Amino acid sequence: MSKITINEQEYETDSFSEEAKKEFQMIQFVDGELQRLQAKAAVLQTARIAYVNSLSRAVSTDKKPAGKPAK
Repeated sequence: MSKITINEQEYETDSFSEEAKKEFQMIQFVDGELQRLQAKAAVLQTARIAYVNSLSRAVSTDKKPAGKPAK
């Protein structure tokens, strides 16, 4: 027996109609997808930071000054 609060009112999911159960399942699915995407975004942000740090090291060790382009 699960309970859920919607608009500050508590409901038992066992008492949901079939339509309400389907909607509740879709909410659970969407919540799971959002969590998965948030975790993926965190991984990508971490990778981006690592690439930026690597690029920063690469350009700081580059001895060539950023001069004028050749004519």
